[in-house]
Amino acid sequence: QVQFAESGGGLVQPGGSLRLSCDASVSIFIIIVIGWYRQAPGKERELVATITRVGSTNYADSVKGRFTISRDNARNTVYLQMDNLKPEDTAVYYCNADDIYSDYGEEGPYWGQGTQVTVSS
Repeated sequence: QVQFAESGGGLVQPGGSLRLSCDASVSIFIIIVIGWYRQAPGKERELVATITRVGSTNYADSVKGRFTISRDNARNTVYLQMDNLKPEDTAVYYCNADDIYSDYGEEGPYWGQGTQVTVSS
């Protein structure tokens, strides 16, 4: 079963920092693109950042310069370092990839529970 488990969320003040972790149940080395998503209350889920198997990254304009995505293939873990957090960053954060499920004969992507990030003073 392909699963992504997010952790590291919490309550933080504006301007603060937080690091999210995503533990994959399968090897992420073979995943071409893996990304972090977020969904704020009343809004659609949006793509925040992506990273390829060779380390190339891409960010949404709203987080560029503040967020950093990285991966540790040996640990099957993807990280999202969030700095200078703003209230508008408040959302449930998820990690996922859409190019791995078929390799394991599964339909997807499937979304886990995510991790809540709340930025408030």
